[in-house]
Amino acid sequence: MLAWTPDLSLSDLPRYLAIADAIALDVRAGRLAVGDRLPPQRKLAQRLAVDFTTVARGYVEAQKRGLVESRVGQGTFVSLPRPRSAPGRGQVPLPVDLSMNLPPEPDDPDLLGRMSAGLTEVGRDLVGLLRYQGFGGAQADKDAASNWLGRRALVPSHDRLLVTPGAHPALLGIFGLLARPGDTILCEAVTYPGCRSIAAQLGLTLVGLEMDHDGVTPDALAEACRRHAPKALYLNPTLHNPTTLTIPEPRREALAAIARRQRLPIVEDDAYGFIPAHGPAPFAAIAPDLTWHIAGLAKCIGAGLRAAYVVAPEAKQAWPFAAAMRAANIMASPLTVALATRWIEDGTADAILRFIRREAIARQQMAAEILPLDSFKADPLAFNLWVPLPPAWTRSSFIGHMRATGLGIVASDAFTVEGAPPESVRICLGGPLPRERLRSALEFMAHTLDGTPAATSTFL
Repeated sequence: MLAWTPDLSLSDLPRYLAIADAIALDVRAGRLAVGDRLPPQRKLAQRLAVDFTTVARGYVEAQKRGLVESRVGQGTFVSLPRPRSAPGRGQVPLPVDLSMNLPPEPDDPDLLGRMSAGLTEVGRDLVGLLRYQGFGGAQADKDAASNWLGRRALVPSHDRLLVTPGAHPALLGIFGLLARPGDTILCEAVTYPGCRSIAAQLGLTLVGLEMDHDGVTPDALAEACRRHAPKALYLNPTLHNPTTLTIPEPRREALAAIARRQRLPIVEDDAYGFIPAHGPAPFAAIAPDLTWHIAGLAKCIGAGLRAAYVVAPEAKQAWPFAAAMRAANIMASPLTVALATRWIEDGTADAILRFIRREAIARQQMAAEILPLDSFKADPLAFNLWVPLPPAWTRSSFIGHMRATGLGIVASDAFTVEGAPPESVRICLGGPLPRERLRSALEFMAHTLDGTPAATSTFL
């Protein structure tokens, strides 16, 4: 059916909807059958005298309705119609959401079996795990945390180590301990949105520091310390969200030296620190007496665990932190913490981490093959791309166009602390999205980046 050409003259709907309607009509009429291959998008666009984007949107709309499926390297094929219903639990929602920076989800049957077996084993003491427990983690959980942190060359004593219900509550507790409303926290000029939200909740002033290709510059940190009397320095130093840069060890040592002279606490959000197999030493190893280290499990195992390991600079600082966390959160969920402990003990966590590394590399390679050369910044192990837009595009026009075609991405506004937001966007590659749909989304973006807002507009 490569010669299939729909008649759009009878429809007064936008042309991309008319294309999807024509596919549905011809399937019902028997002019298209399950398994038929539709014409390539560019060829159909030429036949219909419409823009490529219009046909691409039409095929995306047809895929949403379950009328067609895209096969990597083969084309678009008519599929068995499915009833349109709301996505069930665990299903990938439509349209494609590339806004959440999640790790790729395991799909290997053997690995999924290991994960399920761990959950079954933990469930043998299900009643006990439904009881209240003391804050900070049981002995077995701290042993597992120490084992896990050892991969980052950290060997904290148990009185400095606490198991918390995720990195966000930990950040909230640490910021609340170090600063009062009106106080200043330093961070990267482009930083993690969660840091901005937490600072706003606590009434803190965030001051963003100038960055180069190695991260925050020492001169910017020294000047900010002189001008603002900050209470802490927040950093996301490995696979920085959103720019994907990693601060090299010499720069870490230079920043730590300034912080030590200023007696400035460092809050190290090491969300992605476990992703590189051989990354730079964490700040908690370079300046353990200054650093609050947060090792969340969301990015290296799974966001649903809602658990993070926090290392305090000293035991006496861990006590008020634990008290504040207990008042706000009671405890980390014993059930999910027990599962994390089990997976660390039996090697499943390492297997998940290896899968995430392999899949992140594969997805970054896919992006490099599809998107224009030098059009984005990334790391081979990152879950996202940082895309400075070409001159023709503003971030609002680009995101508006992507949203209109069912693709969700995030503008630089969400990350910018100092100055005007750059004309950049973050595009995420992980989560439940299968490679085939990711490829289609990236191909559509590549075409869009190569054009202009006027040339790609599909509004009538």
